[in-house]
Formats: sequence, structure tokens, C-alpha cells
Amino acid sequence: MTTPRLPRTRALKRCLAAVAAVVAIWVTTLGAGRVNMYAKPGALPALSVSTLAVRYKANRRAMGAALQTARRIQDFAMVRSLSRLMVPGRRFLFFDARGTGRAVEVLGDLAHARRVAILVPGADTTVTTFDDRGHRPFATPGGGARALLDEARGIEPGTDLAVVAWLGYSPPKVTSPGVITDFRADTGAARLRRFVTDVHRLNPSADTTLLCHSYGSVVCGEAVRGLPVSDVAAFGSPGMSASSAAGLGTRARVWAARGTADWIGLVPHVRMFGLGFGTDPVSPTFGARVFAAGSAGHGDYLKPGSVSLRNLALIALGRAPQVTFAG
Repeated sequence: MTTPRLPRTRALKRCLAAVAAVVAIWVTTLGAGRVNMYAKPGALPALSVSTLAVRYKANRRAMGAALQTARRIQDFAMVRSLSRLMVPGRRFLFFDARGTGRAVEVLGDLAHARRVAILVPGADTTVTTFDDRGHRPFATPGGGARALLDEARGIEPGTDLAVVAWLGYSPPKVTSPGVITDFRADTGAARLRRFVTDVHRLNPSADTTLLCHSYGSVVCGEAVRGLPVSDVAAFGSPGMSASSAAGLGTRARVWAARGTADWIGLVPHVRMFGLGFGTDPVSPTFGARVFAAGSAGHGDYLKPGSVSLRNLALIALGRAPQVTFAG
């Protein structure tokens, strides 16, 4: 007795599902197989006004210990990175040197700010690139957060905006299979939800904005449902794992932008069997407020002097009427 052949559509679905499963296993195996020479971070007290200083000091000690390890094992990229991160005056709510590394830096007075902007970076971001992308510091979480705060202070001198550079997850590499799936985004979204909730508990009167670059917009799209945020902006986005802004399940204003020189526009905006991230956030059918980003390339949105940086700063400041829209 012969087994009937599956219709082509069903066979294709099974094939794509199998590919997605293989990708998941590959991504997990790559992360699990990495040998970690760095210590697991110690327990930190719950985020509160009284524990902020304690957390900053604890993470500085953790960085110092990681720096000693990096020198011992001759991890020169980590040595260079930690030497910058440990410059006096910098403050971190979280730090973990293991794997590709995670770090959360605070600029400004998080406990008393009237507005808080959380910058969520995308693919290829690690602790060793937290501040360093050649001559493009604005294309990093640390440098981009500083550029955003400087721009905001230029628009509104004396502003009490606080900016958080949130590398609280492990983004995939652009050249890895994980960059076309939401496996990393799932974990990142859970961590981002906890962080935003903790910040809201710390400073319940502040308006919070999520600024989400590239793969970071996938994380934000999966995290934002029901969160206490006033605005969420996706820029250089491959999609937000939603078919529309309404599908994100948030009352926040949803913004999107893509520069004319950004290669991300060439990425197909589909979602099938765990692959891809859905509707293009800058398309009319998605329903976001599409703000101007000029000729920005994929890493240029926070470049000083750019129209995209100014608009992102205006969004972070809550000045929606002053934001310029794409033509």
C-alpha cells in the first residue's frame, strides 16, 4: 500500500516549520556551547530610590572583576570596552560579561526625571560594542544615548529627561540565522517588560518612551502590550511581529521611521512559521506615525545633526506636535 503524497502547500508548510525548528536548535546550541570565563553576576537588590546607589556600586565592582579576568585571559576587546565603561561618572543598573554580554546604563536622574527614554539596540550589539563602532559612536547604545540626551538638552535646556541604554538581552548577529526569528526577541521582551515595570514602580510619575532600533523593535513589539509607556518608536525596523500598530496592544503613540539609505528596506516584511517579523512599520497599512529620518543609513538614526535624531529627541521629550513627518 502506498502512502498518499501530501499536497504541495502542506508539504511546504512542514518544510518551513522544520527549517524554523532547526534554526531554533542552532541558535540555542551556539549560545549554550560558548565557554564562559567570566563570573556570574551577584544578586542585586530590587530597584528602588534607596537601592540605586547600591546597584551602581555593585555593577562597578562587577566590571572591575571582569576587567581582571579579561586581562588574565587576554580578551583584549573586553579590556578596551571595560576601560571605557568604567570611566568615572558612568552608572550601570546591570552588568553581565558572560556570553556576548549585557549592560544597562543610566544617564540622568532616573528616580526623579519627568520623562524616561529607554533605547533598545538591535543586532550585532554586545558589551564590546556598547560604545565602539569605529568612528561612529552614535551607532552604539552608549554613544547613541549620550547623543540623544545632548540633543534633548539643546531643544529643552534644563530638561529632566533620563535616558537608559538598555542592552538587557543578547541580540543576534546579523549573519546568524537568529536574525530572521524572534527567539532572541522573546527572551529580550520578557526582560524589557520587567525593566519597564521596575522603572515605573521606581518613578510612577514619569512618562516612559521606548526607542527601538532594528531588531530591538522586534523586542519592543513583543514587550509593549499593556506596558505603562507613552510612546514607542521603531526605526530601521524589520517589523514588530504585528500586522498593525493596533495589534501591538498598547495605548502609547506608535512611531516609525526609515532613512532613504537604510538597507533594511530591502528585507521582505513577511511572517510565516516563526520566520520574519510581519508588516513594515513605515507602511500606511501598519498605522504608525511615520516621522522623517532623511537620508539615514541603518546605523545613522542617532547621528548628531540629523533630522532623525532631532525627531527622536522630540518624541522622548513628549513634544509630538513638533515632530516632522516623512514627506
